[in-house]
Amino acid sequence: LNRPPVVDAGRLLARSGCELAAMLRSERILEASIGMAALNALLRLGVQEETLTEVNAEEIIVERGAGRRVAIVGHFPFIDRVRATASDCWVLERNPGTGDLPASAAAQVLPQADVVALTGTSLLNHTFDELMGLCRPDAFVLLLGPSTPLSPLLLETGLAGLSGTRVDEPERGLR
Repeated sequence: LNRPPVVDAGRLLARSGCELAAMLRSERILEASIGMAALNALLRLGVQEETLTEVNAEEIIVERGAGRRVAIVGHFPFIDRVRATASDCWVLERNPGTGDLPASAAAQVLPQADVVALTGTSLLNHTFDELMGLCRPDAFVLLLGPSTPLSPLLLETGLAGLSGTRVDEPERGLR
């Protein structure tokens, strides 16, 4: 099939924020990414400043994972630091590199983990629900990455925390 990567590309500015956010449901990763960006922009309007804490997810994972079994979905740059302190550290990746496990190993790995770090991309590729279902109820599960929506509603899914990116100066970010 010879479909464009984004339906109606070039005409997205004519859509409302809610219409763009609905693209998050798309099976096409680029469209879902546009939907997530729109959702994050809309969420920013309702986020209460006092509920946010500025801390790096790496620090939380290293601290919580020290001496424990840690599973990380997505290959993040801080993996070596986690491996240095955790009793076990598994990295699940769709395109595994050296030392990573294939994403298909999630069903074997996640139930063993005390601490789980899920990439925000799991919301875009629609694997979030499945991955959360594999985590133990007592596991400390964190959703992280720049696409992570900073919505307290996500905490109702069993997540212990969210670590995302917030753009305070949109014009500077666009540049």
